[in-house]
Amino acid sequence: MALSQAQIEQLAAHLHACQIANRDTHKVTDDHPEMSWEDAYAVQEHIQAIQLAGGARVIGYKAGLTSHAKMKQMGVTDPVFGFLSDAYRVDDAAAIRIADLIHPKVEPEIAFVTRETLSGPGCHIGSVLAASDVVMPGLEVIDSRYRDFKFDLKSVVADNTSAARFVLGKQAVDARKLDLRTVGVVFEKNDAPIAFAAGAAVLGHPAAAVALLVNHLGRRGQSLPAGSIVLSGGITEAVPVAAGDTIRLRVQGMGEVSARFV
Repeated sequence: MALSQAQIEQLAAHLHACQIANRDTHKVTDDHPEMSWEDAYAVQEHIQAIQLAGGARVIGYKAGLTSHAKMKQMGVTDPVFGFLSDAYRVDDAAAIRIADLIHPKVEPEIAFVTRETLSGPGCHIGSVLAASDVVMPGLEVIDSRYRDFKFDLKSVVADNTSAARFVLGKQAVDARKLDLRTVGVVFEKNDAPIAFAAGAAVLGHPAAAVALLVNHLGRRGQSLPAGSIVLSGGITEAVPVAAGDTIRLRVQGMGEVSARFV
């Protein structure tokens, strides 16, 4: 690690304060260009510790950069990962206040809920499907704390991969009863379709993102607990939202999920 524990704690406190105050900041690597990947995840883990100390619970994880083309473009071989706390969860069709966020965007996702603990290394798609309980459509509201949504990957990892809010659909489907590669997806904004895709847009199979998450946790001496929610990554590009917008995701065989912004 290139940063000291004191520097890691200071950066975590700063990014957490920015999220609470809905205040943007310059990316942390501007001040610490020597930051390593280990440092970035250490900052994220300290943000998690701050939230836990404040009464939050970690209820799952999220994957980002789950397109092979995007990973190649950014020069990485694995997605990036963040945690989900219960403070981020919003009910289906509920209102989300724009004033509580900085510059939100929304991504359509397929969410997994595990029924067994998953451990790595060596986790693969079959392991994930065998250990999963249900899948459902999900919306993730990403809200980078960095000014103008401009950051490098180490900075975004430190900022818990822009996690802010997420919404899950009410219809849960057995993860093994659908071919998650071929399920069709319609992403809508204000009742107009803005993107069409299939589950294979996420690493060829959404469960592949979950497997990579489990292996990432395994390298850090951790497991994915039973009952975890995992957002497997954006199926399409994220769309910016403002007050008055409604976002809806329809997934073949899984129903739909929506969020209103006020």
